[in-house]
Amino acid sequence: MTALIHHFDNVQDADGPLDIVPVGGRIGAEVRGVKLGGDLQPETVAAIRAALVRHKVIFFRDQTQLTDESHEDFAGLLGQPLAHPTVPVAEGSRYLLELNSKEGEAASQWHTDITFLPAYPEASILRALIIPPAGGDTLWANGAAAYAGLPAPLKALADQLRAVHSNAYDYAAARPEATSEAIKRYQEVFASTVYETEHPVVHVHPETQERVLLLGSFVKSFVGLNREDSARIFSILQDHITKPENTVRWRWTPGDVAIWDNRATQHRAIADFGKQRRLLRRATIAGQVPVGVDGSTSRVLKPEPVRALEAAE
Repeated sequence: MTALIHHFDNVQDADGPLDIVPVGGRIGAEVRGVKLGGDLQPETVAAIRAALVRHKVIFFRDQTQLTDESHEDFAGLLGQPLAHPTVPVAEGSRYLLELNSKEGEAASQWHTDITFLPAYPEASILRALIIPPAGGDTLWANGAAAYAGLPAPLKALADQLRAVHSNAYDYAAARPEATSEAIKRYQEVFASTVYETEHPVVHVHPETQERVLLLGSFVKSFVGLNREDSARIFSILQDHITKPENTVRWRWTPGDVAIWDNRATQHRAIADFGKQRRLLRRATIAGQVPVGVDGSTSRVLKPEPVRALEAAE
């Protein structure tokens, strides 16, 4: 087995070699010795991408030099930036999403970003601005490790399943602690346009060729199954993803940056910080339509493809 600390000795920038130190046994690593921005050398960007694909989520401390503009410029080095389809961008930015938690609100559900789109994001880059003195950590889970650990009968079942992902769900039931203001904001902003996409439950990662479980809180149902059976099977597979062995937890400090492979992970912000403020901004990188183990791809359900085309013209 290779050493736990990997040195890219041939990758140099103003701050020296890029050191990668794993944080969890199956997911997560801290990257040291690099300052993020839009002026990184191609060799450094390639090393960051390689670390991301290998470790699924990577963390950078003390990136206080980043501004909204340089955050966006760095995202452009990793791929094609993508704005959220329904939530407006942060004021003054081109495509950053602001995660400004008020009254203890946070995305405290396991999810993969924007899976209600057919080509959901490849990666996300999250920058911490204001962090509570205690609480507000984020968890990530490795969907590839989860699939690899399934018993053979569950792998066979998962390989055949397809799931409908949607941004329209019962927000009040999912978030019983939510205020009426939060529920109204969800209905008027996040679900202002309803998207639904049918994805394979197991997709093949386009770079690693790993089989990955694609689930999370945007799943509405499994194709061909009723709501009750869908819920039971979802719980079984989702619980495998979020087993502690497949997760990593990050304690934020202002200036931290986390980048995750959205094709291989789920994440969850922990809403345990009361009414303290928690402010982060996120850039996402456009992805591609996933491919199932049988070669089938995802399918748009809503908006209907013809209507969506007409709206774009």
